[in-house]
Amino acid sequence: MKSHSSIISCIIASAAALVMCVNVSAQTPKVPASMTFANETYRFDRSDLYERMDRELIAFSYTHSTSTLMLKRADRIFKDVVPILKENGIPEDLKYLMVIESNLDPSAKSSAGAAGLWQFMPATAREYGLEVNTNVDERYNIEKETAAACKYLKAAYQKYGDWMTVAASYNAGQGGITSKLNSQRQASAMDLWLVDETSRYMFRILAAKMMFENPMSFGFNISAEDKYKYIQIKEVVTVTTEISDLVSFAEKHGVSYAQLKRANLWLREAKLNNASHKKYLIKIPEDM
Repeated sequence: MKSHSSIISCIIASAAALVMCVNVSAQTPKVPASMTFANETYRFDRSDLYERMDRELIAFSYTHSTSTLMLKRADRIFKDVVPILKENGIPEDLKYLMVIESNLDPSAKSSAGAAGLWQFMPATAREYGLEVNTNVDERYNIEKETAAACKYLKAAYQKYGDWMTVAASYNAGQGGITSKLNSQRQASAMDLWLVDETSRYMFRILAAKMMFENPMSFGFNISAEDKYKYIQIKEVVTVTTEISDLVSFAEKHGVSYAQLKRANLWLREAKLNNASHKKYLIKIPEDM
């Protein structure tokens, strides 16, 4: 049997070896001289811009669990979101705003009450045509929440003419960003003195684009087999009446209640109240 001191020495040696392994495998890409986002070029030739970008590249490189999960979820989520962005004339790169908002978790909900991939607050969601109540919450409907986000992004771009300023306004609100642009006499939010969250937000979006386009440069090697598979839909049921029991509804269509809920996160209860006879589309997933 080893002595107490020998065991401690072994533990220290093992820990040191693990630290060395992590340090060797970890990577942080260099800040590029410039990069293109949504057909606009952003340069990092000023010290403040360089350091703000460097901070986010380091954060993405070393937040291993979050970055890995986002890379695994990407194909599943982007397959639904990107076509809607294109249909609405929004550059595909704006999908990285959604990445920062929710880490690509469609069930995400913040402590402040923002929900879904695009993290709409209830009042804003209703303003953009989404139904939000205890029974139905369309902030969790990928197609509808993405279409609502497109309305916001398109209107903001008409106002600012710069996608990074649009992104800043998505985080801080148009009123706040417009006021800062005017008071600091700047044309782009990239050049504003802002609260830390909004200041970092724009550079996190740029860092996300770099990571998703080249995860190996950040030290991540996610094989195609390791990525989460797209949930195939075998049927879409149009409903215009109340469904008193979604468990029975799921069984009738050959899936479990859990499978039905996973494919329709906007259904918030075990029933669908529909006194107004509104049309809802309920997805029936393939039984894998």
